[in-house]
Amino acid sequence: MTDAIVADASQQQSTHTVHGTCHHDCPDSCGWTVTVDTSADQPVAVKLRGRDDHPFSYGELCPKVNRFLDRVYSPDRVLHPLRRVGPKGSGEFERVRWDEALSDIAARLNGIIAEYGGEAVMPFSDAGNQSMLARDGLSNRFFHHIGATRLLRTICGPTVGAGVRMTNGTGLGGDANDLEHSKLIVLWGTNTKLTNRHLWPVIERARAAGARVVVIDPIRTVTADDADWFIQPLPGTDIAMMLAMMHIIIRDGLHDREWVEQHTFGFDELVTQVADSTPEWAAPLCGVPAVVIEQFAREYASIRPAAIRTLIGAEHHENGGMFYRTLACLPALIGAWRVRGGGLFRSVGSWQDELIDEAALDRPDLLAERNVRTFNMSRLGEILLDAEPSVRAMVVWNSNPLVIVPNADAARAGMARDDLFTVVHEQFLTDTAKYADYVLPATTQIEASDVVPAWGHLWMGWNEAAIAPLGEAVSNGDLFRRLAAAMGLTEPALFHDDLTVLRDALPTIDIDALRRDGWVKVPFPDSGTPWAEGGFPTPSGKVEFASASLEQMGQPRLPIYVAPTEGPGGPNSDRFPLQLMTPKHHTRFLNSSYSHLPKHGPSEGGPFVEIDAADAADRGLEDGDAARVFNDRASLELPVKITTRLRPGLVAIPWGWWRDQHPDGHVANSLTNDTLTDWGGGVAFSDTLVEISRTEGSSR
Repeated sequence: MTDAIVADASQQQSTHTVHGTCHHDCPDSCGWTVTVDTSADQPVAVKLRGRDDHPFSYGELCPKVNRFLDRVYSPDRVLHPLRRVGPKGSGEFERVRWDEALSDIAARLNGIIAEYGGEAVMPFSDAGNQSMLARDGLSNRFFHHIGATRLLRTICGPTVGAGVRMTNGTGLGGDANDLEHSKLIVLWGTNTKLTNRHLWPVIERARAAGARVVVIDPIRTVTADDADWFIQPLPGTDIAMMLAMMHIIIRDGLHDREWVEQHTFGFDELVTQVADSTPEWAAPLCGVPAVVIEQFAREYASIRPAAIRTLIGAEHHENGGMFYRTLACLPALIGAWRVRGGGLFRSVGSWQDELIDEAALDRPDLLAERNVRTFNMSRLGEILLDAEPSVRAMVVWNSNPLVIVPNADAARAGMARDDLFTVVHEQFLTDTAKYADYVLPATTQIEASDVVPAWGHLWMGWNEAAIAPLGEAVSNGDLFRRLAAAMGLTEPALFHDDLTVLRDALPTIDIDALRRDGWVKVPFPDSGTPWAEGGFPTPSGKVEFASASLEQMGQPRLPIYVAPTEGPGGPNSDRFPLQLMTPKHHTRFLNSSYSHLPKHGPSEGGPFVEIDAADAADRGLEDGDAARVFNDRASLELPVKITTRLRPGLVAIPWGWWRDQHPDGHVANSLTNDTLTDWGGGVAFSDTLVEISRTEGSSR
């Protein structure tokens, strides 16, 4: 017994815990604790669990992050610089030294800049790690300094804010934690239980106090299954239903006359605009019975406080900006902003952004007044294949574009160009990394310290490195410091240490206290009612039902429903009669992360196409058949899964699997539409048309 006690005490002395924050592109930004065994020469992380006292996640992590150490210590991790020795896409590399890799990369980039100019170099990154230093910081400074082509990182998220700002003048809205005070909670186009899981207990507390939960979604999700009321419009048609709701609310005098008069602009124009937008007009457009629209409009206008919770899914249509601009009109019409638990609840990242000095972080002044071109990341194939002058070098970090961009096969053709020099900073040989000339090893979140702004709650988090970088992996900041030095650049801002960058970028935050405590709550009105008394930062100072700013942009002055050009009834719908959505369906991987790991992607069963029973019968398809899903962009072979989650005319392929996990080497985004949204720079993934046929030789 004594020996056992001594052994246990020895074990405790050889371990310590380090607190951090999850970095994934997820609204929850959970707190975690890493247990590190220090008995070996190089300390090893032996356990990662949720931090019990975190003010939002309260100790719970999702299934993927619970197994984060599988990722850190995966035998497939890239831990040393690699140089391509086979054809692009083959994944054939040889190990090289860091100095050898940097010397060649620097020479190639300097040569390209000397011959073609800085704009011949293009960065490509996104929110694969949404921590501040990992995502921005030194990387943006580096590309500003060399005058590289600029990238609009609008593939996911910015269209929401752009839409809401055209009504409210700001992206600042309610705090989702205040849904606990709501009596009607409308989850519009968001699958909360799957993609925002730590908010669900807040909703359940509201429900226990008498709140009613309504889910509006074109797919019957796990959240819809747990709602009090599920409304299933056709995808991309929600605006028609919103306009009909406004028609009913105004027609029946259910709007808040006092609040509308004091705090809105253009009400009389809105009355005229929606006069003919009856529920009978909207019903055939959105596929929701007129009587349902009537009932929902009345409940929304009558139950107080009424909250609309939305995130980013609905922006992926050609009318994505107009969706959120119109949605933002509804709380103003009924005066929902008056009381806590009422209003519009979307990303609270804009509240966190208020604390970040973007100019100090990114240093756009390093452009030195050069007017460099800007490309939209969603058009990567077009950029690499058609841009003039041509992109000659591409540096990728925090992203796997060959899985995440629409029209992905065009992007793959662009990355296969022999005259494109590509460097990828990564943890694994992703689809994109396989097309690189050099792959450089990247740290994971437990190997680098950083600040993590959240977009699902109000606590900005600190992440402390728990272990030293494995192998020769380096953080994104260290990569660009090394690259700047190798290229002979001397601008001091390119070599600032991490803490200096963070202190400059967060001037009102005590970085030492943040590091000590693990998080800081960003400023938010104590009342929970940021717009109860109006004061909206629009040109009129009010919620703008009518927007002169939109009119000046060539967009409609008032909310309006316009069917997408690539959608049901469009010019291609005879050949491709089914609308495709590519939702997040899985619990064990996120976007394109984790799907390649043994205990993540395979446990989800692999990619498939979901289809309604009637549409399947029309095509002679049965559950489990091999089917060809195709349009003019690509063709995928996938197993069929007959479902009751979808309406006739709609099919779904959950996205995120890599090419080698698909039977024919394509990915879900090989099919998707790269048309940009009306404004905000987003992309219309969900306005994609396809047809499905049974694959010859498919066994029953």
